[in-house]
Amino acid sequence: MGRELEEIAREVAECRKCSLWKTRTNPVPGEGPQDAEVMLVGEAPGRSEDQQGRPFVGAAGKLLSELLAAAGLSREEVYITNVLKCRPPGNRDPLPSEIEACTPFLDRQISHIRPKLICTLGRFSAAYILSRIGVKPRAIASIHGKAFKGTLDYGEATVVAMYHPAAALYKPPLREAMFRDWSRLGSLLRKSRGEEATLESFYT
Repeated sequence: MGRELEEIAREVAECRKCSLWKTRTNPVPGEGPQDAEVMLVGEAPGRSEDQQGRPFVGAAGKLLSELLAAAGLSREEVYITNVLKCRPPGNRDPLPSEIEACTPFLDRQISHIRPKLICTLGRFSAAYILSRIGVKPRAIASIHGKAFKGTLDYGEATVVAMYHPAAALYKPPLREAMFRDWSRLGSLLRKSRGEEATLESFYT
């Protein structure tokens, strides 16, 4: 982990900008290589993540690993984090004030890693990241699997909105759509790396 990411993790551990630090067990700043080409941004840690201090280690994390494999990716080569770095009590939705307090950490992570591709997982992540590139947020059901190009402080980036893996735990029929989206993404990533095509072909 680079020094900047270590510093962010230290600041997250000491953060008192919202009340979530009072109820968390462990902060979950994120993990992965600092030069990752692909960055995944979820919504907030759950119970397992709060216990272990690592992102996506529960049931949703197991499915995420399968989805990454469908795209020809592994956890070891992507950077994984969340909009919120602390678990909301009872896994409730993030509050606007919590998002406002926590996203400066996410912004710094993105600026340091400089990913070519950001996959948002769930509606809160999609809403925040898409707003960063000037795209008006829409319902995740209407934009899942779609890519958007925009400019961040380090240059151009592609954002792909995906369903949150946890959604399939509550709505099993979504699994098929998830695997289809990730398989398609993997195919296009392989083509872009082989210079046969670029992510342009993924835009809709």
